Amino acid sequence: MIKRIFTLSVLLVTFLFSFSQRRVQFVISSLPANTDSNLYIAGSFNGWSPQDKNYRFHQDGNGNYFFEAKLNDGMHEFKITRGSWAKVECKKNGTDIQNRFLKLTSDTTVNLIVEEWADRFVRKPRVSTASKNVHVIDTAFLIPQLNRKRRVWIYLPPSYSSSNKKYPVLYMHDGQNVLDESTSFAGEWGVDETLDSISGRKKEIIVVAIDHGGAKRVNEYCPYDMQKFGRGEGDQYVDFLIKTLKPFIDKNYRTEKDKQNTFIAGSSMGGLISMYAVLKYPKVFGGAGIFSPAFWVGPKIFDDIDSKGKKVNSKIYFYCGKQENETMEPDMEKAFERMRKVSRSRMACVVRPDGKHTESVWREEFPLFYLWLMEN
Repeated sequence: MIKRIFTLSVLLVTFLFSFSQRRVQFVISSLPANTDSNLYIAGSFNGWSPQDKNYRFHQDGNGNYFFEAKLNDGMHEFKITRGSWAKVECKKNGTDIQNRFLKLTSDTTVNLIVEEWADRFVRKPRVSTASKNVHVIDTAFLIPQLNRKRRVWIYLPPSYSSSNKKYPVLYMHDGQNVLDESTSFAGEWGVDETLDSISGRKKEIIVVAIDHGGAKRVNEYCPYDMQKFGRGEGDQYVDFLIKTLKPFIDKNYRTEKDKQNTFIAGSSMGGLISMYAVLKYPKVFGGAGIFSPAFWVGPKIFDDIDSKGKKVNSKIYFYCGKQENETMEPDMEKAFERMRKVSRSRMACVVRPDGKHTESVWREEFPLFYLWLMEN
């Protein structure tokens, strides 16, 4: 069964977007005193990279900061940084600000006021929200395929310690944002709270969450080389999941090892790499959650769907919101339609009218994805 919640035809949306690119000038009219670093704009249009040299502000002869770009019509989100998320803009009192929003329908100039920088304040340690069923497997788990180390989390179902049962496993990316508010950038998914709340009523599952690689996040979550971001390392990252991490989890925890009980999920770049993982390893993953996928970063994913999708027979849940960037919905629907033509997979394609590109929205959607995954 295929579930579809569409509001516009794919061809019409693609046609309209292809002829509606706008010229935008971002101008910073006010800055905190003693701002002496390079300034960058990070947003939905550049993979939220906080130090992208192609999105660096320039200064005119009077010291004013400006940046020009060509962006498509639609909704965009962004923030200003001084080269890292630790040095992102904030309010005068040091509290976080929400993402800035820009809805483009014509050429425009955006005037910005930056009140303060987050690194200038001493912040109270955030309190962990992880449930008692969440543990850190290793703070420096080796990724031999990339010669890097990474923190890896695990959520064990409430019944795990009192039973001899084996459990399905869901692998998730951006581990900082999956299980604990204190490690998240802009809020957590609350996966542990969701699963704790339905324990005993629905099938329980183990969740393994792998932290992203910070400045290497875009590279690790894209399997294709990129003009903007450099070498794609998604092949090695997915090989790590299958050849290193999964064998470790299956050896050390009571898991159902087969395809029907092995799943993967992620959002944005995590959605892109989850889609690729299913295509590369169709005999390993029996289901995937593709949340707000950043297919625009790796458009070759559509070629892989055409060539490899016929081997995929899994449960795939596509989700995005209409308030995300301009290519999100048409790209996701394009992937869905192409998969529908070549794959025998059971799929859902969900577009929420009010959905934005934020953890709080994915937190709301995760229970619906999980129930669909377990019941279909």
